[in-house]
Amino acid sequence: MAGSLREPSFTPCSSASTSDADDEGVRGTCEDASLCKRFAVSIGYWHDPYIQHFVRLTKERKAPEINRGYFARVYGVNQLMKAFLRKTECHCQILNLGAGMDTTFWRLKDEDLLPTKYFEVDFPMIVSRKLHNIKNKPPLSKPIIELHSEDTLQMDGHTLDSKRYAIIGADLRDTHELEEKLKKCNMNTQLPTLLVAECVLVYMTPEQSANLLKWAANSFETAMLINYEQVNMGDRFGQIMIENLRRRQCDLAGVETCKSLESQKERLLSTGWETASAVDMMELYSRLPRAEVTRIESLEFLDEMELLEQLMQHYCLCWATKGGSELGLKEIIY
Repeated sequence: MAGSLREPSFTPCSSASTSDADDEGVRGTCEDASLCKRFAVSIGYWHDPYIQHFVRLTKERKAPEINRGYFARVYGVNQLMKAFLRKTECHCQILNLGAGMDTTFWRLKDEDLLPTKYFEVDFPMIVSRKLHNIKNKPPLSKPIIELHSEDTLQMDGHTLDSKRYAIIGADLRDTHELEEKLKKCNMNTQLPTLLVAECVLVYMTPEQSANLLKWAANSFETAMLINYEQVNMGDRFGQIMIENLRRRQCDLAGVETCKSLESQKERLLSTGWETASAVDMMELYSRLPRAEVTRIESLEFLDEMELLEQLMQHYCLCWATKGGSELGLKEIIY
């Protein structure tokens, strides 16, 4: 039966041209994160059979503290996401904001944990690159096609819309454009919605990120937000991180909201979210299952535990909820 299935074609659809702002430094962080994840996967930190289709493995080794940091990030975000999916019984939608080359959609499908629809948003230039890979690599395109019931998939250079997956090129600083494009792809504001932002808000000014957070809190009746980014940036180590990024023409425009866990939570509560929690990544690392910690620490030798601790004390995982008391969203903890 599967062999006789007629696969729908990728058909171009018309859309207004998207102006691509000069955010080269920020776009470069997508490449950096993708390469780091690709390397960590290649030496066994976690299983991801899809990232190889988006990112080539380079010869450059990543430092053990970087690999462990990415493991904690991926593990923490996944745990909160799966808690949301369990609470909603997957009758929900996910909006991955600034998704880059993220592979969560494909991995959730393999685990039979797909939401009603999964959306990704990023700069149009990044989306174009991702779409090129999806279109030309069957392990990426086939899962989308298998879930799609129509004859054609609507696709142009900056958008793909299917029944269960959509990817949109848009500027997150323009919430009117963002909402318009999401609604064209059948975003449903009545569905419980999980929004995910990993190292995204910190590249916006505090006003721009507050605007996005308010839009998210006001747009959905029931929602949860996961935010991963820097914290404790007022000390010397934080200043070195800022200076290193500036040398690469990448400015942390929103760093003032990353002073502490309290400032992170306050930002969420002041933009319409009803509950807010935050934990730094060293604390999260200490709560990982001991069997997992033993496994990943056996993968490679870490010379300086102090450097890992410093690094992970300067990143945090935050989550916030609005509504959803009947689903138990407020009970989600890490």
